[in-house]
Amino acid sequence: MHAEIIATGSELLLGEVVDTNSTYIARKLREIGLNLFYKTVVGDNEQRMEEALRIALHRSDVIITTGGLGPTVDDVTRPAVARAVDRELIFSDDLLAQIQDRFRAYGVPMGENNRRQAYLPQDAIPIENPVGTAPCFIVEEQGHIVISLPGVPREMEYLMEHAVLPYLKNKLQLNDVILIRTLHTTGQGESRIDEAIGDLETSANPTVGLSAKAGQVDVRITAKAATREEAAALNAEMEQRVRKKLDQFIFGVDDDTLESVVARLLIDQHLTLASVESGTGGMLGGRLAQLGEAFRGGITVADGTLIDLDAVTEAAHHIRSDRGSDFGVCASVIPAPEQRGLKLMIALVTPDDVKTVERGFGGHSALAGQWASTAALGLVWRRMRDEK
Repeated sequence: MHAEIIATGSELLLGEVVDTNSTYIARKLREIGLNLFYKTVVGDNEQRMEEALRIALHRSDVIITTGGLGPTVDDVTRPAVARAVDRELIFSDDLLAQIQDRFRAYGVPMGENNRRQAYLPQDAIPIENPVGTAPCFIVEEQGHIVISLPGVPREMEYLMEHAVLPYLKNKLQLNDVILIRTLHTTGQGESRIDEAIGDLETSANPTVGLSAKAGQVDVRITAKAATREEAAALNAEMEQRVRKKLDQFIFGVDDDTLESVVARLLIDQHLTLASVESGTGGMLGGRLAQLGEAFRGGITVADGTLIDLDAVTEAAHHIRSDRGSDFGVCASVIPAPEQRGLKLMIALVTPDDVKTVERGFGGHSALAGQWASTAALGLVWRRMRDEK
């Protein structure tokens, strides 16, 4: 049993609007244990919407659409659903009355084009929308379910919570829960992490997957069980197996960030940190500012100023002395023509030693600051972890 989301709206394809609706729906489906296998985005075109629906009806048990239920010509979800399930659109006096009541409550006249919203596919189950003017509906078709919701996030979220989820749980007898545990790693690339836990990634329940970010790789553990407690137990057992292979690289879980973990360690050990950076766009100082009282401040010097590891190390010494902090960290990004990319250089100066990192970077230059700041925070984290 699995679901599919179809989000409609040309503004989504043009990049004018971010599709937050699908993210919300995906999380809600996870809560009731309904797997989500596909997500499609379609523009405001009735034929293409019909095609997407027909494909979905062949491969998914539940299809949830968002958008295209308004009164305008380019709101195509109603006719597209009707055509996809080979039914007529039927006018409903009851729906029209609901729409009229809604406009009266708003104190504005109803336009003639709003009558379009009173049409539903034949035998569709209407869903009353008490927070908007767009009636929604459910079509049950030969063992498949199509649920059409508005594109306005506030309306969609209300109807998911109060109508759709109770309907799905009752109709499909859904009693399972899907629970995710995410482990955050730094210091190793995605391929190295994959080599270490590739055998665990073949697990069926919980599943184990990887998500690569700038200087960070997340290990996502997902369990499905009858209760939240059972799912948590499955995840906990798998987490221990992952930690046996990767524990030296795992800095946090779930909502942890590298800066929040470093902040806790600094505060717990009554230590402070100051920074200097070049060529990073101020990314390091921006992230360190979240350390609160443990951060003694930082400076950004002109791009190209810190051109080698000796200069970077000297700058870390200087900022530590200047700000009276326990640690001084410096990050620099410079062009590396011989490598056809950039070079990242990091130095961490502590009362006891100096740690440095130097590496090439072949990604987009706009991401270099994020990578450099993560490398710097990772260096601080490893130093403090080893001293705990």
